[in-house]
Amino acid sequence: MRQQGTTTGPRHRPVAVLLGPCPAEVAAARRAGARTVVVAPGPSVPSDREGAERRVRTDWRDHPRLVGAVARLAEVRHGRARVFGFGPATALAAARANEALGLPGTPPSAVTALMDKAALRARANTLHPARPVSFARCGRAALIPFLATLIGYPCVIKPRAGGHGEGVLVVHDEAGARAAAPHYPEVTDLLVEEFLEGPELAVQTLSRQGRHRVLGWTRSLPAPAPAPDPGPPAPAPAVHAPTARGHDAPVALDPATAEAVRALVRGVLDLAGHHDGPSHTEVVLTARGPRLIETHPHPGAEEVTQLLRLAHGTDVLAHALTAGLGLPAPVRKPPATAHAGLRYVDFPPGGGPAGAADALAAARALPGVVRVQLQVPPDSTVRRAPTGALHHAYVLATGPTRPALTRSLDRAAVLLHTPAPARRGR
Repeated sequence: MRQQGTTTGPRHRPVAVLLGPCPAEVAAARRAGARTVVVAPGPSVPSDREGAERRVRTDWRDHPRLVGAVARLAEVRHGRARVFGFGPATALAAARANEALGLPGTPPSAVTALMDKAALRARANTLHPARPVSFARCGRAALIPFLATLIGYPCVIKPRAGGHGEGVLVVHDEAGARAAAPHYPEVTDLLVEEFLEGPELAVQTLSRQGRHRVLGWTRSLPAPAPAPDPGPPAPAPAVHAPTARGHDAPVALDPATAEAVRALVRGVLDLAGHHDGPSHTEVVLTARGPRLIETHPHPGAEEVTQLLRLAHGTDVLAHALTAGLGLPAPVRKPPATAHAGLRYVDFPPGGGPAGAADALAAARALPGVVRVQLQVPPDSTVRRAPTGALHHAYVLATGPTRPALTRSLDRAAVLLHTPAPARRGR
């Protein structure tokens, strides 16, 4: 694709075709200097309010319809466009569409290679053959206790495919392994793998023609495992779903560890054939060096990329769009804060955001709070606890010191977390 940065007229600006985008993705396309086309079913999407210039009303999950609809765009016919998907489902749909339309981008084979957790684990283990991560494939839920015992406790059980941490469980003993089995279909496709001990990083990377640039990383803050119930008749089985309670940035690593993290991420992307586009990699700093959890062929969640922008001045989404469209890379802005943090807020089943309007206003007025976002309707009652990486709300904040940042985040969570009377079910 020819470079577009030399032509500045609005009619000649390249087009970012965005599949089912969130508003932040449309805003990033504007910052990147691209025109935008939103592809989504239905008469209206929130992105329309964020400056999308055109929209194509079609279901991007239907590959033939998507290709047929996008192929009618003049910019696609003249090679001045590219299809982007920044989520677990849209990343593969975008790769398939670009391939079918003859547009550049990450090939579908690389996307699927990163989505196959078993194959990715096997590839990653070749990077440290002396101390690989133990894992086993599991095709029947009844075999979970046997395989967990072979791997050793604690261990992680997760689907071979999928996103947002859905279906991931940590088990700490044989009772937990037996309790985990009913969570999955009898015939299934799982991994049972070693639990990795140590600090966890979320690494954002942009690849161009096989060269991988690490844009930055954040530190994931794991939620504490639920305590066993000491009351009768018996303690609860040692099984829980791992969830992050937030992220912090910046993260200072010693030079050797930082280089080892970069080498691991680049090595995994090379082995998967991921040559172009953004990626999000989860790494644990174990006692024997960095080890891979998973890599995804898309940026991190919207709030994680916002955190990186606050803490590092690095616009992950705009970088991905300019690289894909041949536009000049965005200028990095020095961060205006010493510390930035993200905290998730979840409501218990039967609860919800109490007095949402007042609580949101109070939380947003706290020192350093940049954004408070509800992911559930403000007058709703949640029916179940969230799973994996899905949460009911989050708070983004900055602070001159880490204690000041922590105080604002904790106070905002308290304001949002007050139980509410039941309203409308969700």
